[in-house]
Amino acid sequence: MSLSTADRKVGRFAAAFGAIDYDSPDYELLRSVADTLVPFGAHIGTSITEISPDRAVVEIPKAPHVVNHMGTVHAGALFTAADIAGAAAVAGAAATGLHLIDSLVVRGATASYRKPASGHIRAIATVDERELRAILGATSNQRFELTGKVTVLNDEDTTVAKFTFDYVCDVVVTDGQG
Repeated sequence: MSLSTADRKVGRFAAAFGAIDYDSPDYELLRSVADTLVPFGAHIGTSITEISPDRAVVEIPKAPHVVNHMGTVHAGALFTAADIAGAAAVAGAAATGLHLIDSLVVRGATASYRKPASGHIRAIATVDERELRAILGATSNQRFELTGKVTVLNDEDTTVAKFTFDYVCDVVVTDGQG
């Protein structure tokens, strides 16, 4: 079921962002809203610091509660930051057509932990542009696959992990009552 706003059907995923001007998206507003959408991220202390059409950045502060018994940032914290960054990257990349997105669900993910992570962490995410164009060009309600890639860096800009997320994205163009 989609919501109707200004003669546009608005999917459930998009509705979480509130009143967005799809013709001229305010990326700072998207970032601010997205930063509050995943309460689990608050346990770790994640912060979405950037959403743009090209990428999203999520940071984990240097803090004792995110490290494991060996003093490095816990793999679960890295995964959470990457997961949040991936979804934020979708929101930014799809901003002008965000209203189409009814659901975005992770179907699968791969993780490659490269080096022990320590200090302040940044997860930088992008989405596959070709797959995104298909989503934004949808003319009927349908399901798409979308790939997100995330690189996780430490204070020295060294890659400590890489993630790939495989999403299932349902779009809503009509409410099925016409």
